[in-house]
Amino acid sequence: MFKISLKKLLGIVPVRHYRIRIRRRRVGGLGGPKRVYESQKEEARSLVHRKLELFNLHYNLTWGKVAIRNQRSRWGSCSKKGNLNFNYRILQLPEPLQDYIIVHELCHLAAFNHSKNFWALVAEQIPNHLARRRALHAIVKNSISIS
Repeated sequence: MFKISLKKLLGIVPVRHYRIRIRRRRVGGLGGPKRVYESQKEEARSLVHRKLELFNLHYNLTWGKVAIRNQRSRWGSCSKKGNLNFNYRILQLPEPLQDYIIVHELCHLAAFNHSKNFWALVAEQIPNHLARRRALHAIVKNSISIS
């Protein structure tokens, strides 16, 4: 009589008989997450600089450095030194929300707070800024993760 074990029939093999080696692709290969991130960062830098120049035709403000970062909880920020920081994921947002974030940070160069004066400056270029702000919060709230 022919005998076959259930383990052989189902293809169950004890793990101790096998070794699995995973080799990582070298950085110089076809790409990878880091290369994609760097590419998106440069695309975001181009977008932010172009829009800063466009909106600044109205405001005529000056800023220091512009940095594009992988920020987990912010879309943008402005330092007291006048440096502007933007999240590279700004690329993934609809254009009206991109504009809102850029104008918001640009206006902090004139009013480093969220006073009535600040919001009046934002409203000069983004009249419906409250609706855009709500839309941005809704996107963040409904997304699984910003990281």
